Amino acid sequence: MSNSPIKFGTSGWRGLIADDFTFANVRLAVTAIAEHVKSKAKEPTILVAYDTRFYSEEFSQLAVDTLQHHGIRTLLCETFTPTPAVAFEIMRRKLDGAINFTASHNPAQYHGLKFSSADAGPALPEVTKDIEARVEKMIAKEGRFPISPAATSHGKKSASEKVNLRESYLKRLEELVHFETLRRAKPSLVVDALHGCGAGYLDRTLTDHGVTVRSMRAERDCLFDGTGPDVSEENLAPLSKAVVDSKATAGLATDGDADRFGLVDLDGTWIQPNLILALVYDYLVETRKWKMPAARSVATTQMIDAVAKLHGQTVHQTPVGFKYIGQLIREDKIALGGEESAGLTIRGHIPEKDGILACLLVAEMIAARGASIGEQVRSMYKKLGREFWPVRENLHLSDEQKAKAVKRVAVDASTLAGRKVISIDRTDGAKFVFDDGSWMLLRLSGTEPLMRLYVEAESAAASSKLTQEASQWVLEN
Repeated sequence: MSNSPIKFGTSGWRGLIADDFTFANVRLAVTAIAEHVKSKAKEPTILVAYDTRFYSEEFSQLAVDTLQHHGIRTLLCETFTPTPAVAFEIMRRKLDGAINFTASHNPAQYHGLKFSSADAGPALPEVTKDIEARVEKMIAKEGRFPISPAATSHGKKSASEKVNLRESYLKRLEELVHFETLRRAKPSLVVDALHGCGAGYLDRTLTDHGVTVRSMRAERDCLFDGTGPDVSEENLAPLSKAVVDSKATAGLATDGDADRFGLVDLDGTWIQPNLILALVYDYLVETRKWKMPAARSVATTQMIDAVAKLHGQTVHQTPVGFKYIGQLIREDKIALGGEESAGLTIRGHIPEKDGILACLLVAEMIAARGASIGEQVRSMYKKLGREFWPVRENLHLSDEQKAKAVKRVAVDASTLAGRKVISIDRTDGAKFVFDDGSWMLLRLSGTEPLMRLYVEAESAAASSKLTQEASQWVLEN
């Protein structure tokens, strides 16, 4: 095990503010990124962006100082900027990468740093391993605080070119979304930014296109109402209430850095991201005539596969982590790529999750089909001849239980919890598919100290039964 304080998980490095996420550690991380970038490009330009969290501006300024100290040209966002807008800017300007200070949907006490390479997607494992190795080398050579603050700041801030990415990103959305369809249907929408970066983007582009919008939680709050900017059912309860109270068509939400989406139907029901992915894929094939495969992570609903089959298409299954889907977008192999944790992007767009685009596509789909999301899910089930009920549980295990669970999962069983196993997939964790089309997946989280259990069966009752039995199975001796 390394003693490095900087570890990149499935999406960047995250840490507790003032505990792991400190100026000293940020300096280490950014110095390692600077060296990495210089090993790849002659005269690199790096974009520095940040979300609405505590001390975002100060961490960003430190990054600018450090990069410039290493002779790297920097562009600094003049205000909080969504992750998808950052990714699009890398593509648009052909930059050498971006450092984005965000802990996405994590609770308020976290901050984080995402590094995107020149290809605009989240850095691949070989890149993050190189950065981690450089950090370790620095620590080995000079201890935990190798770079004195004086070396980078001299008491004065480096000036950098300031940029605002909003206009060019919103212009891109106009090429991807049929706003005309949306406006004609005259929906009324409630948009919840959860005090994050989506404010001034999602609400603004809808308003610009003549759609009636009520905006909520659009101002900065570093404590995120005390809950965190995650688009979970719990956190979106205020949005549900607002939708019902104002008799709106739907509620649209984005997480802290606006790369994830949250949706609430007109009756206030929170809709599972899994179901949204399958519906939007079906809608894109239908309206954009993109007769192409979809991609999903191993933990994402197989309803997408059923929709693909309906259209004579296939599905690429990837490990968890959007970088793998990004790869397929860059190769133009898929119409849509998605993850059950509310990440989605589409053909010709960025190789990164885009919560703003996802919300707009769902709003367009509701407008075009003249049906609520719930109605669309039910008619889709009819078309497919079966239902899909995905569940995700977090199992908080002791180290001893974890070791046992990892051993159990490593065994190739032919029956499990009294069910016949027809295939086992080890793309990421272990996914057991049963003869009735239901499945379960167990994998250790890349960002938190827990084991995730994913289950899918064809009714709510069957899913909760399988979830219960799977949890018991994991913990049996």
